[in-house]
Amino acid sequence: MKTLQIKTRQMKTLPALLAACLLALTPSARADVPAGLEILWDPFGIAHVYAPDEAALFFGYGFAQMHSHGDLVLKLYGESRGRAAEYWGREYIRNDRWVRTHDVAGRAARWLEEQTPAFRANLEAFAAGMNAYADRHPEALDAERQRALPITAADVIGHFHRIVHFSYLSSFARVRAAVQDYEPAMGGIESNAWALAPARTGGIETILLMNPHLPWRDWFTYYEIRLTAPGIDLYGASQIGFPVLRFCFSDTHGFTQTVNGINAADLYALTLTDDGQSWLYDGEARPFETREETLRVRQPDGSLTEEILPVRHSIHGPVVWDDDGLTLALRVAALDRPHLIEQYWQMALAPDFEAYQAQVRRLEVPTFNITYADREGNVMYLYNGTLPKRPPGDWDWTGIVPGDTSATLWTEYHPYEDLPKVINPPTGWVQNTNDPPWTSTWPRILDPDTFPSYTAGREHTFRSTRSLRFLTDPEPLTFDRVRHLQGDSRLEGADRLLPPLAAAVAVHSSPEAVDALNVLLRWDRRVDPQSGGAVLYANWVARLMGTTFNDRSQLALAQDPADPFTTPGGLADPAHAVRELLAAAAETRTRHGALDVPWGDVHRIRRGPHDLPARGSSGGLGSFHVNNYGPPGDDHTREVVFGDTFVAIVGWSDEGLRADLRLSYGNASQPGSPHAHDQVELLARNTFRSLIRSRAYLESHHTRRDQF
Repeated sequence: MKTLQIKTRQMKTLPALLAACLLALTPSARADVPAGLEILWDPFGIAHVYAPDEAALFFGYGFAQMHSHGDLVLKLYGESRGRAAEYWGREYIRNDRWVRTHDVAGRAARWLEEQTPAFRANLEAFAAGMNAYADRHPEALDAERQRALPITAADVIGHFHRIVHFSYLSSFARVRAAVQDYEPAMGGIESNAWALAPARTGGIETILLMNPHLPWRDWFTYYEIRLTAPGIDLYGASQIGFPVLRFCFSDTHGFTQTVNGINAADLYALTLTDDGQSWLYDGEARPFETREETLRVRQPDGSLTEEILPVRHSIHGPVVWDDDGLTLALRVAALDRPHLIEQYWQMALAPDFEAYQAQVRRLEVPTFNITYADREGNVMYLYNGTLPKRPPGDWDWTGIVPGDTSATLWTEYHPYEDLPKVINPPTGWVQNTNDPPWTSTWPRILDPDTFPSYTAGREHTFRSTRSLRFLTDPEPLTFDRVRHLQGDSRLEGADRLLPPLAAAVAVHSSPEAVDALNVLLRWDRRVDPQSGGAVLYANWVARLMGTTFNDRSQLALAQDPADPFTTPGGLADPAHAVRELLAAAAETRTRHGALDVPWGDVHRIRRGPHDLPARGSSGGLGSFHVNNYGPPGDDHTREVVFGDTFVAIVGWSDEGLRADLRLSYGNASQPGSPHAHDQVELLARNTFRSLIRSRAYLESHHTRRDQF
């Protein structure tokens, strides 16, 4: 960005002890420790918080997160303040520029003032719990990370705000992707959600499958916890630093989420005038609104330098790109809705389906599909978000739109009634696998032609079709069967592409092509650890459809949204497909010594002391069980970097609540924690833990007790 100006003024830092004393005296950073609060930790490092009231519950939640992920929490909160470079050096400067350009911390402070008194008290208690842990256990936290202490309630809002609005809804990576040939880091996010009414499960149980897939790092990390207080008993997970559960279930109901990619942020191309001091709008020059942000950058010797970041605003929002003659402003939805965290909390506490619907109707949460189920047998899918009411015209809302005309400016959002949703369909089920809402049940109920064209795309993936195959099969989806299918790794794409490949090899034959084809025909079409041929197949499809498996130009059948079970498919150029097979075979043999090398020999789960064979692949290949892998290492193996995170299969019946659970990488990241990698073997074996809710059991099986 050309707008950055740099001043190199050296600043003396306070001695560490004096800084710590000043921080300890910061108003509202410390709070009284609630009496009667207790945390029991189960054998997998899951905190079970027993609190006398709601505020104490939030205090315990904050305390528990710091015990499990304190260094990561402090890093993330420093980033969300836009002060990470000040604390830890220049490697964080791009983050700080992005956060400060959007005034995340300033808006968070304003949003804090708009909270209801009761919920503000909860947020302050959550921050106080984090600070209390740091006060009790400073030796457990990295000294450099402690520069971000103390945590305030505004920090809690600011972190949630940064992740939801400026990482999910918009991000600098997406800006860059719109301008350059660049694959954003969030591209390819792949999560699964099912809600099954008793009519679909055999008549006795409502089942909810929570199955988010995200990178195994940084702010994407999930934290699993149980929260109990008088009238409250919640279980689930959320991302590190969040004070409420985004994946939640109780005795009465539960909800899960998948990324929906709702288009709620637009880039506007500005036409500059007056030497860049103004921009043209409906033929008139309008001066930018401007402000300056001072960024501090820690140097290796501990001193600080300052950089001045000028921020310019048009009517659309701040300028986020100014290079090579292109100036872009970003307009992000829902920046006028400060209660998204409270909405999540009230969704969790809803006593019945009607109360739950009243909460999601608020649309404070600006993105994510939300899938719901309850013990009464209700199921619901909502294409949730603050969808702008876009003006008519031939504009490409997925790219860059002109910012020099009022004809492209939106100022309102579609109400809840306008959003695609399915409630208690005749099929008895709803689902989402990050596909558009039109396949939320099948035969489909939602007609895309009855919604504005910018609502959602019409594409579906092979993984989406795999999900639909399971759900439309007449066999009852019992709890045990859902547990089995969650780990299913058969590739839908292979069922589409191998028959035409065999026909192509028959015409464009060579001994090498026949050998490679025979390996693929013997292969079980799965990506299980022992599957021989899966590596060859993945290499071939990557050459045919790109490394993210999204380029369908080489397929003969275009996608038909009304026919997900046979389209897309086929081979547009059979001879080209055979040439790519030969190239893939040569590469596979060179790297791995054999065409039928087992999938698990090449794809590994490496966390801490573990080095285990992996299963699953990108959903682009058509596996319902998703794991994505980093680039090949020196030994040509690839490690899981993205995939199954928190998984919960939850069932409600007359016999009560049950759940099978897994948090693939473990529930802690603090150095030396025994729970940093203790669930990796569950993932490798495709097994689960059973839900623990009995306090009597925990009294005799807890691994740690914190009392207040």
